[in-house]
Amino acid sequence: MAYRVCFVCTGNICRSPMAESVFRTRIQEAGLDGLVVVDSAGTGGWHEGDGADPRTITVLENNGYAGEHTARQFQASWFSRLDLVIALDSGHLKALRRLAPTEQEAEKVRLLRSYDPSVGADDLDVPDPYYGGMDGFEECLEMVEAASSGLLATVREHVEGRAA
Repeated sequence: MAYRVCFVCTGNICRSPMAESVFRTRIQEAGLDGLVVVDSAGTGGWHEGDGADPRTITVLENNGYAGEHTARQFQASWFSRLDLVIALDSGHLKALRRLAPTEQEAEKVRLLRSYDPSVGADDLDVPDPYYGGMDGFEECLEMVEAASSGLLATVREHVEGRAA
């Protein structure tokens, strides 16, 4: 059975689709494609069915990542099929943990930047770039990329543990 990771931000058009695309690429590069399933969602449904923000797509494609995406809202029922739920900021972390049906499922929720060893415990949010310019989207990508290596190491450990 595949290990399942879902990235979650507010509307699923900026940060979480960016994290999904970057991490899917890392999974493929690591040869874990097929063993790990990556997707994303938003805490709200305002943008359900929409594509990613055009600035997200531009930043992703300019950096060699896929930009195709369809927004959707995270559902509490998904916890049972997910192994890891990655929140992009502390507001998402709290909302997702409140939504979790059990304490065990709430423990599946982690902040993305907690996987970046260069970041202090007081700086774990990926800021929402939506109301700013392209520089905010580029900064978001840098943060996502920096945390992806640590996240990949953790996921690899779990996948290899299942295989043993």
